[in-house]
Amino acid sequence: MTRRFAQIDVFSRQPTRGNPLAVVVDADGLDDETLAAFARWTNLSETTFLLPPTHPDADYRVRIFTPGGELPFAGHPTLGSAHAWLAAGGVPKADRIVQECGVGLVSVRADAQRLAFAAPPLSRTGSVDEVIVDEVAAALGVGREEIAAAEWVVNGPDWMLLVLDSADRVQGLEPDMAALGSHKVGVVGPYLEDSEIAYEVRAFAPGIGVPEDPVTGSLNAGVAIWMRAAGRVPEQYVAAQGAAVGRAGRIHITDDGTDIWVGGDCVTVIDGTVEL
Repeated sequence: MTRRFAQIDVFSRQPTRGNPLAVVVDADGLDDETLAAFARWTNLSETTFLLPPTHPDADYRVRIFTPGGELPFAGHPTLGSAHAWLAAGGVPKADRIVQECGVGLVSVRADAQRLAFAAPPLSRTGSVDEVIVDEVAAALGVGREEIAAAEWVVNGPDWMLLVLDSADRVQGLEPDMAALGSHKVGVVGPYLEDSEIAYEVRAFAPGIGVPEDPVTGSLNAGVAIWMRAAGRVPEQYVAAQGAAVGRAGRIHITDDGTDIWVGGDCVTVIDGTVEL
C-alpha cells in the first residue's frame, strides 16, 4: 500500500547537519512487526509512525521505533513528527499541537522560528549507583574524579547523565561501545562563560542500535530539568550536539516558569511515498 512518507532533519536549519527522522505519515493498519521491520530498514536512530489519536485532546498519535525496539517517548521524533504532520496538512485543535505517545500527551508549540516540545516529567531521578558510574566511566575512558555529577534523567529512554568539566573533554571522548553495553549515557560539559552555547552534549545508546545519537531531544529535556533544578543554567540557553559525528545540532531550552521547552529547527529533506 502506498503511504505518505517524509524524512526530516531535526535540530538544524541546514539539511544533513541535524538528526534525521523517517516519518510514515499514514501508518494506520500497520502491525507491530511491520513497524519494527521498517525501522530496522531505515536504520536511523528513530522512525515514527503517525496514527489517529485515541485521546480526545490529541491531534495525532505517534509510535516511535529505534532499530532495536519501541520507545515511549523521544525528543527529535516529537519535533520531526509534528513538522511532518503540519506539512501534510494537519491543523491543531487548539493553540498548541498535542501529541499522544507512550508517556501520554506532549504539548508542542510552533512559532515563527521553530518547534518546541514541553519536557515531560522525569520518571526516574537521583544519583547513579557508584558501581554503574565506575563501569560507564571506564567505558568512556574518563577517570571517576572527572565526573562532577552522575544523575538519572529518565523520561522515556533510561538516560543517565554524566557531567564533565568542559565541552572539549566531552568532544574528545572515544567510548568503547561494547563496554557500554545496554547503558544509555548522556554526557555534558560546559563551554566558557562568554560562549553563545552553554553545553556540549553527546549521547550513547549502543544497546538499542544507536552507538552515538547525533542530536537527542529526550536527553536534552532531562538535562534541562535537572540543570534548572540544580541552578546550573539560566532560564534560556542553547546546547550543541553532533560535532563528533559531523553534525551541528542546536537545542534551544526555555523555562517559562510552568514548562521547560525544548526547541529545534526542522527541515524536510525527503517528501514522497513508501510502499508498506
